[in-house]
Amino acid sequence: MSMHTRAVVTGSSADAAAARAGARRRRWWAEVGWKYVLAVVVLFVAAFPLVYVLSASLNPKGSLAASNDLFAIIDITNYIALGESRYWVWFGNTLTIGVITAVASVIMGASAAYAFSRFRFTGRRVSLTTLLVVQMFPQALAFVAIFLMLLTIGEVVPALGINSKIALICVYLGGALGANTFLMYGFFNTIPIEIDESAKIDGASHAQIFWKLIMPLVVPILAVVALLSFLACFGDFILSKIILTSEDNWTLAVGMYQWVSNQLTSRWGLFAAGVVVAAVPVLALFFSLQKYIVGGLTQGAVKG
Repeated sequence: MSMHTRAVVTGSSADAAAARAGARRRRWWAEVGWKYVLAVVVLFVAAFPLVYVLSASLNPKGSLAASNDLFAIIDITNYIALGESRYWVWFGNTLTIGVITAVASVIMGASAAYAFSRFRFTGRRVSLTTLLVVQMFPQALAFVAIFLMLLTIGEVVPALGINSKIALICVYLGGALGANTFLMYGFFNTIPIEIDESAKIDGASHAQIFWKLIMPLVVPILAVVALLSFLACFGDFILSKIILTSEDNWTLAVGMYQWVSNQLTSRWGLFAAGVVVAAVPVLALFFSLQKYIVGGLTQGAVKG
């Protein structure tokens, strides 16, 4: 074979290899590569607000315009100022209301779901349908009714009237009961009823079956409901604004809103610092319950 022929063959092989490599790259971008690009975009969109708030919390100038340059100033003045305000009172109120609501939501929802899942009684299907229909209406429709109802109840039982944390907790529990019951109901149906029957043969009562057998098996959905209830209370503004009127009873959402409600005296730096501190218990709760979240949200959809 002549030198010219070998050169042509070598050139053709190189061109073929380059073509195959180009085809592999195009196929990789079409099947996998675009996912990485999309993931970077989503990560940027999700992370940028968090980074901006953290930067604003470290800027003592207190305006959003002064925080456009990220981390141009790093100062903990805003965090120190939190201790000079009513922030920690509001923080304690929010945690108290959130924890009590989460625990009570789990107990009430689990009890209702167990009854609907295991017992057959008159009106069972109608009750389930009613719960589902009620949850379809926007909660905003009930604000006026809730206010008037608490105003009337407060004349008889002041502890359950306006400006009562107990009243706010009761409103949260009533509003979330339907959704929590449906969420738990699907999960309870995945627990074999043979477990109940075996326990009954051994002489166990319904209370013993519920607390000692069923509840340990449904821990994932209990964790999910507790987390969702806590987050809903922690971030709620409208209901707490309507019901809680005194500054000592305010939650974080209501209290920190006062810092930025007036455009002339807005304290955005202090607000950002408060948000960063408030995120700590939420993140701690989320990471502690993370192993239950996926199972709790998916297993209940297997059998309804």
